[in-house]
Amino acid sequence: MEDIKREWYVVNTYAGHENKVKENLQRRIDTMNLQDYLFQIIVAEEKEIEFKNGKKVEKTYNLFPGYLFVEMEMTDEAWYVVRNTPGVTGFIGSSGGGAKPFPVAEDEMESILRRLGIRETKVQIDFAVGDRVKILTGAFQGVEGSVESLNDETQVATVLTILFGRETPTEISYGDLEKIEF
Repeated sequence: MEDIKREWYVVNTYAGHENKVKENLQRRIDTMNLQDYLFQIIVAEEKEIEFKNGKKVEKTYNLFPGYLFVEMEMTDEAWYVVRNTPGVTGFIGSSGGGAKPFPVAEDEMESILRRLGIRETKVQIDFAVGDRVKILTGAFQGVEGSVESLNDETQVATVLTILFGRETPTEISYGDLEKIEF
């Protein structure tokens, strides 16, 4: 039996109908019990805040109009269901004529998921508890201190800085710190 794995594919839809197609595909997955083959369906959208006439307006922009990202195992049945969902015009990476499409490269998909906030970017650090660091951004930019603790889950360091003559613990994101070499 062929070894099948979860991979991301790009599905072409009618522009402006991405969310409707996502709903249709999700409904078909549920009614046809294909949860073991079709996992995530993503419309790549970002929210932006605009100010018009002094009012704050939140708008949603589609990063890839006319496309959905579908995480699936490419079985014949799953491929058939996605292709024949109303609003789907095909897969990107398929030459047509019954040829199955190629998946999106992992690094490309990781980049898209990070941009959408679905995957977190892990920051590699070169400092440890007790090291001297410099704060690079924010209200404490340029201030130096020593690392008191590290939280790898939230990627935040507690840095002891001197403010108004007192040692003050300050939480700073890993990406905003730089180790000071003596």
